[in-house]
Amino acid sequence: MPNLVHVTYNQTGKSKSTNGLGMREMQEKAYEGRTAQYLLLKAPPASGKSRALMFIALDKLKNQGIKKVIVAVPEKSIGASFGSTELVKYGFFADWNPNPKSNLCTPGEEKSKVTAFLNFLESDEQILVCTHATLRFAFEGLDVKKLDDTLVAIDEFHHVSAEGDNILGQVLKSIMKNSTAHIVAMTGSYFRGDNVPVLMPEDEAKFTKVTYSYYQQLNGYEYLKSLGIGYHFYTGRYFKKNPETGISALAEIIDENQKTIIHIPSVNSAESSKEKYEEVNHIIDVLGELEFQDENTGVLHIKSHKTGKTLKVADLVNDNPKSRDKISAYLREVKSVDDIDIIIALGMAKEGFDWPYCQHALTIGYRGSLTEIIQIIGRATRDSKNKIHAQFTNLIAQPDAQDDDVKLSVNNMLKAITASLLMEQVLAPNFKFKLKKDEDDEDEEDDDKTIKIRGFKLPTSQRAKDIIDTDLNDLKAKLLQDPQMLKAMPGNVEPEVINTVLIPKIIREIYPDLSDDDVEAVRQHVVVDSVLKNSTIEEQGDKRFIRGAGSFINIDDIHIDLIDRINPFQKAFEILSKSVTTQVLKLIDEHIQSTKIEMTEEEAILLWPKIKEWVKNNNGEQPNIQAFDHKEKRMAEALVFLRELKRKKALANG
Repeated sequence: MPNLVHVTYNQTGKSKSTNGLGMREMQEKAYEGRTAQYLLLKAPPASGKSRALMFIALDKLKNQGIKKVIVAVPEKSIGASFGSTELVKYGFFADWNPNPKSNLCTPGEEKSKVTAFLNFLESDEQILVCTHATLRFAFEGLDVKKLDDTLVAIDEFHHVSAEGDNILGQVLKSIMKNSTAHIVAMTGSYFRGDNVPVLMPEDEAKFTKVTYSYYQQLNGYEYLKSLGIGYHFYTGRYFKKNPETGISALAEIIDENQKTIIHIPSVNSAESSKEKYEEVNHIIDVLGELEFQDENTGVLHIKSHKTGKTLKVADLVNDNPKSRDKISAYLREVKSVDDIDIIIALGMAKEGFDWPYCQHALTIGYRGSLTEIIQIIGRATRDSKNKIHAQFTNLIAQPDAQDDDVKLSVNNMLKAITASLLMEQVLAPNFKFKLKKDEDDEDEEDDDKTIKIRGFKLPTSQRAKDIIDTDLNDLKAKLLQDPQMLKAMPGNVEPEVINTVLIPKIIREIYPDLSDDDVEAVRQHVVVDSVLKNSTIEEQGDKRFIRGAGSFINIDDIHIDLIDRINPFQKAFEILSKSVTTQVLKLIDEHIQSTKIEMTEEEAILLWPKIKEWVKNNNGEQPNIQAFDHKEKRMAEALVFLRELKRKKALANG
């Protein structure tokens, strides 16, 4: 199947070059916000968030009255990112030198780590690195005032949740409420895999936000030129040979010449065999024959079936502590492209895992979290001289009419597509939108990323401006995960209904504090940005045109009403319809029809002019509720709804 997303970049080198203080572009941007008490840094994998924190923390220790720094990471392996680092020789005023004894991301029982955490607060040491778990456990018996004049840095901040039973979220809320502590929150993707917010709006408003986009990062690379995101469907088991082709789905898509991370299915997923060690053995069998395992490093040496060459494979699924520590230590010291060929993982090698040579992130089974997908893609998007293209492939079970889990399979497929839709938005350059007032409305500051739109609404409150400036992708993630949107997107609901009824309804649910005018401003920005990023902009002479799903619009003539007639999420479904079998499309269609969103008065009223036009164009015939065409059927449903609404109003006025 072709990629749903394929993005190319300009290789400007800007995101890798450093200033006089030794800071890369993102780090310099983050450092500008160093005086904020609460700082939220949103930047993609490999942009240098760890070092950005070092710069900020050292400034707080020297110039802002902060006495101690606590860095909390989600898992032990990430703690290595915050080890001693030379900064002075690149122009900064101090090096990052935590005492090795204050690194609690080491093997050992949690109880002793909590004791070490509490002892650190009473000591003269300034820097501590620990896991999220240690921070949570230590907090149980901690007087929060002990964190006064302390910087608490939380890496992979999306692990926090505003939900009541999220302990890390409760810890954060208590620190903010009951101490003078400073907080730096860092994440490559702020949105979670569920509909629970990371922070409540009133808490989030206290944070100064620094946002550095995926596009800025990848466009500024030296070597990596393009990124592809695609899906490959299989029937049966992914590691078993297809009777028709004589080859397994896994064998079809593994290229031994590409450095690859394979994430096997979550043990709770339908794709999993529930025997994780056996799945690793199956993958090894697909690759070749095991020759030996290095006793010192834990690396598996496998002779390839295809080429006969020896592949070096790391097994991170084996959770024997000695085995895992051995191979993890080896991977941390990888210095050459030839040191490892393939890594097989389950829960590891996602967040904060650094293997710059990785070219292909292959994930088996749909991942329920958009954040997790972004983190996995980030494993392949490091810049390295051994690659010009990075690839993410999701191997997903194809819906089967004979299978009892058809509904689950279809849902997984639709969710995978929405992840692609979001990634296309995340990976593209950002546009600026302005209200176009007249033909002479020119501004010297405008560039080719500024588009003026007639009828466009601008935000009035600072809250709405902040959402538009820094949270647009997060909002799109929430929209794309909404069950109503999943049912509406594949084209069975009119674009105007999606854009003017469904999207504002969801925005009101997410941001209940926004006024109606600001809801409309945010809605317009979401829709226009999504439509443009799912379209191509073409130049013909001195004019620019937007070519999207079934539309070709002169940018100079663009009006918000025109944009509202375009489904902003249609592109990926059109690609999909050309890439899977008719039977699969029929299953998807039947599933969507069985769970169609309920009719609302707003949608019915919006469809009324289309119903009249339909009747006029069909010699007085009304839309048929049994019609195969989705839109005709929906208009017929709207007609039934309006008649019933009219009847109820007549009775009420009776």
